[in-house]
Amino acid sequence: MQMIYNSPNYCVVEFRSVEGERFAGGYEIMDKTGRREIFLDGPLADKFRVDVDQLISGEPSIEEVDDFLSHFEGLMQHPLVLH
Repeated sequence: MQMIYNSPNYCVVEFRSVEGERFAGGYEIMDKTGRREIFLDGPLADKFRVDVDQLISGEPSIEEVDDFLSHFEGLMQHPLVLH
């Protein structure tokens, strides 16, 4: 588990598992202001990884990354609970 992004609005944690040459982990995206989260795995995690790689190749600002992550808000159904 590794935090790969943290802003005032979002936090993204990568859960890394490698099966051969293929990434088989997942990503937890947390919306701090909306206090909810989603876990992406399988094909959705693969697509997220490709999209993030493309996004960071352009050296985006925090606002641009947050805008990208905001597209997942409609999928976030789980409340964010602190332990």
